[in-house]
Amino acid sequence: MYKRQIISNLKEWKNRTDRKPLILRGARQVGKTTAVNMFSKEFDTFIELNLDLFSDLQIFKEEYGIDDIIQAIQVFKNISFQKGSVLVFIDEIQNSPQAVKMLRYFYEKRPDIFVIAAGSLLEIAIEKQDISFPVGRVEFLYLYPFNFGEFLRASQENILTEIIDSGKIPDYAHDKLMMLFHKYTLIGGMPEVLKKYLEKQDINTLKTIYQSLLVSYVNDSEKYARNHTIKRVIGHCLNSIPNETGKRIKFQNFGNSDYKSREVSESMRLIEKAMLISLVYPVTNTSLPLITDFKKSPKLQFIDTGLINYFTCIQPEFFKFDDLNAIYKGFIAEHIVRQEIIASDFTHNNPVPIWTRESKSSNAEVDILITVKGTVIPVEVKSGTAGSLKSLHLFMDESKNDLAVRLCANKLNLETVTTPSGKTFRLLNLPYYLAGYLEKFVGKFL
Repeated sequence: MYKRQIISNLKEWKNRTDRKPLILRGARQVGKTTAVNMFSKEFDTFIELNLDLFSDLQIFKEEYGIDDIIQAIQVFKNISFQKGSVLVFIDEIQNSPQAVKMLRYFYEKRPDIFVIAAGSLLEIAIEKQDISFPVGRVEFLYLYPFNFGEFLRASQENILTEIIDSGKIPDYAHDKLMMLFHKYTLIGGMPEVLKKYLEKQDINTLKTIYQSLLVSYVNDSEKYARNHTIKRVIGHCLNSIPNETGKRIKFQNFGNSDYKSREVSESMRLIEKAMLISLVYPVTNTSLPLITDFKKSPKLQFIDTGLINYFTCIQPEFFKFDDLNAIYKGFIAEHIVRQEIIASDFTHNNPVPIWTRESKSSNAEVDILITVKGTVIPVEVKSGTAGSLKSLHLFMDESKNDLAVRLCANKLNLETVTTPSGKTFRLLNLPYYLAGYLEKFVGKFL
């Protein structure tokens, strides 16, 4: 088992006196159960309940009180809670409305017991089954596919992670980091894919895993469709998403279909609640608070770049080009950067927005906006000269901030740039592999 960075967040949760039952969110097969099992070593007693199993589901069949539930768990699992610290892990909790309800009483009546729940389809089940959710009595963490830092550790490249953490990247480390990030972008961060690749070092051994992942996602999401039409639309959307990822999309006729906007919109919302995609809507202002414009077309972000590469058949391009921006019209470079930013934040599940300005005279789009120390920072994923960053220049003309970021194949450097209108700003050039460390590196210049 490869160590996940979220273990540190779980340890912080364990050590807090004001903790609440924790719901670990994340798509299916991103490693939630494995992470909790690794974390369970911190406890004297660990009880795992998988509510996909009929025997475990029976514990919550009746509307017992909290004391009876605790006793039932001990009886069914033949484990006593009498000594030391106890962690109860309720997996696939969406299968039992009663189990969801009991989280409230674990918080109010038995705060001495540590409780973690997980369920990739929980949000969908709550809405469809009208489950009473214990608002204010639970807290959340989010798990995604392996980020690059986790990939390095799984690859036993611990010295490189230490170099990145130091904030100083020597030339000899840069070249190797670029090579490894290229490989990471090619295969993606799904745990089963990563495990197989590190064992075999052969991308051809991954085909069946990629296929089975998409099939399982289609089958899971279809479970909660309200009718046969939406079930078909969900299947169509999931099969079309790899080809549409990275683009601004319209729901009407999505994926060259005859499906209506309402049908596709409903299906996409279900897929998003399963945490398989993010619909990234643009903002049009340049300072806090950032206001999302839901009237504009969203950009589509899929769960994992490796899945996109496989299903769009662009894997061979990775062996032709050294710069990610040359692959798939630059969509892959932007996608992996956004994936890295998302996958490096375990406390939030917010899409990383784009910025747009649409007018009759000119349109502009900045790939990514991040907020560091209360400052909105524009991030472009581009190669070429600073003068070619037209949209970034337009953003900086409107912004009171004087720092922008470009992620590219270059080494870390800071340059001074002047927009056509005469505003001077600092452009921080960072290599792609630092996408998951933006807050750390950008923060040094604020």
